[in-house]
Amino acid sequence: MPSTAEWVAGLSSTITRISAYSFLRWIPGHHFPPIILSSLIVYLFCVFGNSEAFGAHRPTLHQAFPRLFPHPEPETKEPVTGQELQDHQEPILYEDEKSFFKILVLGIPKWRDAQWSYITIAVNVLLAGFTLDLVFRAPLLYPSRDLTFSRVGYVHSDYAKVLIREPNSTQLPLHVYLSLADKTNWKTVDTIHTLDQDTDYTYPITFRSLQPSTKYIYSLSNDLSGVFTTAPAPKSEAARSLTFVTSSCIKANFPYQAKAHALAIHGFEHLSSVIQALPSPAAFMMFLGDFIYIDVPQRLSSSVRHYRSEYRRVYASPSWKLPGLDTLPWIHTLDDHEIANDWSGGNETDPFPAAADPFIQYHVSVNPPVPKGASSGPDTNTTYFQFTNGPASFFMLDTRRYRTDPESSKSTTSSTMLGDVQLASLLKYLADPEPRHVHWKIIASSVPFTKNWRFGTPDTWGGFLTERSQILAAMHKAERDLGVRVIVLSGDRHEFAAIRYPPPVSSIAQGSNDTQVFDQTPSSGPHEFSVGPLSMFYLPFRTFKQIDDEDVAIQYLPDGNSKLGVVEIHPLVGGVQRSSLKYKLFVDGKLTWEYNLTSPAAGYQGGRGARWWLWE
Repeated sequence: MPSTAEWVAGLSSTITRISAYSFLRWIPGHHFPPIILSSLIVYLFCVFGNSEAFGAHRPTLHQAFPRLFPHPEPETKEPVTGQELQDHQEPILYEDEKSFFKILVLGIPKWRDAQWSYITIAVNVLLAGFTLDLVFRAPLLYPSRDLTFSRVGYVHSDYAKVLIREPNSTQLPLHVYLSLADKTNWKTVDTIHTLDQDTDYTYPITFRSLQPSTKYIYSLSNDLSGVFTTAPAPKSEAARSLTFVTSSCIKANFPYQAKAHALAIHGFEHLSSVIQALPSPAAFMMFLGDFIYIDVPQRLSSSVRHYRSEYRRVYASPSWKLPGLDTLPWIHTLDDHEIANDWSGGNETDPFPAAADPFIQYHVSVNPPVPKGASSGPDTNTTYFQFTNGPASFFMLDTRRYRTDPESSKSTTSSTMLGDVQLASLLKYLADPEPRHVHWKIIASSVPFTKNWRFGTPDTWGGFLTERSQILAAMHKAERDLGVRVIVLSGDRHEFAAIRYPPPVSSIAQGSNDTQVFDQTPSSGPHEFSVGPLSMFYLPFRTFKQIDDEDVAIQYLPDGNSKLGVVEIHPLVGGVQRSSLKYKLFVDGKLTWEYNLTSPAAGYQGGRGARWWLWE
């Protein structure tokens, strides 16, 4: 029978190891570090506080590792006779075999096996050290206060936005230059005289009066520089095609690698390889939230200063230097971990004001324009956006700033994900006819539109079914009347799923309930592609399940620490269908799944007249 000390040591060691593995390789949850450290303390107290329970004599490190820890004076040993060796040989071998599992697997030392006992103790200490390293190395060693960088944001056909950060006042004034990439003809387009703490030393530059489908080089007097290519002119031949990438959720150095840079974003290696292999350059990255994880693995502060430092650390990552990433424009939506997990506390409750500050400075300032009619200007901070690029128009939702608590049995009609103003803007977007060269309406939502995720459903649109029904009806009407296809792109769940929303064709009365009958035509109705993470954990258990015929599951692929989608839109020649969309899913850098759609949708009734498809 093991002693109490052995039993407690084995239990605490097992908890340390399982928790550390889960934390470092699976889910970096905030509850793991206290468990790991507490169980290690209990373990070490048992081992060294009750040393005699693991053998009559605990050897010194010199005795266990004489070469690593030499003793200043050689010790005298009594010679062991052959008879003594013979007497102890069998029991020693038998005991070694019997205790191997306890020492190396359970972590219970046996001082007779000094080397293995110290090694198994060191394993537990090392795992705790790795845990502390993941939590504290980045914030302590990389505050990135002196970070200087530039990045490309939204790029239109005749203007482009670039964000710069320069905290060194000796570099002011900053002169901004622009030139065509194929001609070295620099022009001064801006001079920045002031950069201060109010914006964390950031500044959004807008380059105007540009030529469509043209590559430009920008340069600043502090040696920052970059490249961007403008979007094609509307109705041009180049505007008939579009390629872009999409994903969500990044966390530096996860899964944990002890030798990796604390700010390395491992998924960017896969993103870089995918971008370089695309047949057509990606126009932009549509990033669907959780750019930072303020509360993972531990929330260290809720101050504006700390939120800003998290953004700086992401932009200070050496992974941005990977091929292809320096020229890829990024546009952003907001999600919960940029505020707090499953945030639904509105835009005035702490910590939202502190969280919104860097999101506005680092992302909103160079994002696409807000919808026409929405509040605009430096003090409004509207955080939903609308734009058109080639054959697709886009509406990027803010599913956090304006939401209330999810629906409950007490209140099923007052809950809102978007707020009245944003909802009205989205419904107007869905109802408005598009120009004849635009065949796709694409809605970006940081959380899944489907209710098929059976874990954390209230945090998705599954928690706002009244508002969702209103939007879904508008999507069906747009596909039926406007000659466009509606696509939803979402993230957040660290899994991939493709879902179809077939339009209802009839309702059968059954007592007091109505049963909807949905169109069974393959690929009918709006589609959703929910993808993530770009560089984070994925769930070891399955959470997705189709529960009715309203949300039809097409594909569910949960595994993979790095998942991203590539959307390719191309024109079709001849026939009623005028445009095709191909969605490609890459998991850990490998093409895993593809899906094709065409526009207009099945059941389109020609609401815009017989000549809607003619190119103008």
